[in-house]
Amino acid sequence: MAQPTPSPARIHEFTIVENVRIAEGVMRLTIEAPRLAAAIKPGQFMSFAVPGDTTQLIRIPLSFASADAEAGTVTTYYAVVGDGTRRLAAMGVGEGSTVLGPGGHGWRLPEDASRVLVVAGGIGITPVIAAAGMAKAAGAEVDAVVGALTAAKLCGTDELAALGCAEVRVTTDDGTAGTKGFVTAEVGPMLEAGDYDVVLTCGPEPMMRAVATQAEAAGVACEVSLERMMTCGFGACNTCNVQTTDGMVGACMHGPVFDSRRVVW
Repeated sequence: MAQPTPSPARIHEFTIVENVRIAEGVMRLTIEAPRLAAAIKPGQFMSFAVPGDTTQLIRIPLSFASADAEAGTVTTYYAVVGDGTRRLAAMGVGEGSTVLGPGGHGWRLPEDASRVLVVAGGIGITPVIAAAGMAKAAGAEVDAVVGALTAAKLCGTDELAALGCAEVRVTTDDGTAGTKGFVTAEVGPMLEAGDYDVVLTCGPEPMMRAVATQAEAAGVACEVSLERMMTCGFGACNTCNVQTTDGMVGACMHGPVFDSRRVVW
């Protein structure tokens, strides 16, 4: 695998425009950061410095759902799972800090793609919304499958519908919304019935592996957005390594989006 070009990531100051709870344990954050909003591409990531704890040296890497270059804003959804994200969730409108980005490379849509299937599990909905928006902007028809543990944790379906997704199917592990079970219960039949050109997916790694297997069996290309602890964000620390058919590579530079066939699961 060829060496990636130098990282485009830069430090940007940001101000919070919105930071609200949208589902159980999930927040939607919109920041004003004009240069970042103009530069970031679907599937790339950004890393936040969250104030409040001087011992917290590592930034929090997050995907993004949408960017508005004209308004100078970027929106992300994030799960509140530890001290850093709890402190981020406590920040209010008008507060700010710094964010490093854009990092890595994102989704690659085949030029002739006319039908796209996007698949999200849990907080993997964040870059999947960006993927759907990219595909719609390219003129493709987009269908979606969104999975969550339970209805209370489900989010992003309204945003996908607003983007113009022709069909948005839902699965929950406990059956409280949509189909009971995993996203694969819907993805399999959709791949069999639909003439899709590519699948774009993000979520828990076992889910992505299963979706990639279904796509390969159907002869459909698949890209996966892998979650790793991208500590530095520009390829220096080797904490976000991914085993691929081309050897070990860093997700922050070679990813976070990978061709599923190159990932050694």
